[in-house]
Order: sequence, then C-alpha cells, then structure tokens
Amino acid sequence: MKEPVNSTANFTPMLFPYDPEQFWRSMRQVIREEVGNVETNRRVPSIYETPGMTNKPLYKIAEVCTMFQVTKPTIYEWIRHGKLKPLKIQSRVFFLWKDIQQLLQSSQEQANPSDNN
Repeated sequence: MKEPVNSTANFTPMLFPYDPEQFWRSMRQVIREEVGNVETNRRVPSIYETPGMTNKPLYKIAEVCTMFQVTKPTIYEWIRHGKLKPLKIQSRVFFLWKDIQQLLQSSQEQANPSDNN
C-alpha cells in the first residue's frame, strides 16, 4: 500500500517574489515606521482638556495655577481680593471657565493699555 504523498512538504507556494525572512523583516520595518509616525503625530492632551468634552466648564486650582503660572497662595489672594470667585463642591474648590476668561481679559488689557485707545 502506497502512502499518500504530502504535496505541501516539498512545495512551498510563492505568492510574492520575496524570501520569507526578507518579507517578515520588511513587514517589521514597515510596522515600526508606522508606529513611530503615530507616536510622533499623537496629540498630547493639555491638562486643561477633558477627553470627550469640547468645553471644560470647571477648573481645579492646580490647573488655574498652571494657566497663570502662579502659586496657590497667589490664587488665594485673588480670591480674597475678588479677582476670582471659587466654586466649592464638597471639599474641593473649582473655578468657572467664564471667570478665568474674564481674569485673562482684564490682565491682557492691563498689560496692553495702548490697545484700548
């Protein structure tokens, strides 16, 4: 009785003109390049952004400190002088975006008084 001949053992179908090792090396290189492109083009979210929200209405005190490049005691002074109005939710302090915008606009007007004339 004859044993069936395994046709795949002696024959490797060639669908493309590459050596399999060369093909996989090329594929790895392409993948590395694409992953590198994705990593370099990835947009790093700002600390002021919340994923899924187009407009962040509330900001923590640390975020406001970073925005204005000041320390927490400065923020507390601004609160005491009425420049910023805090919004307390349970034990946390937040600031409304519109209040921050008003403070930004007033600080820009003070920095550029010639623009108002």
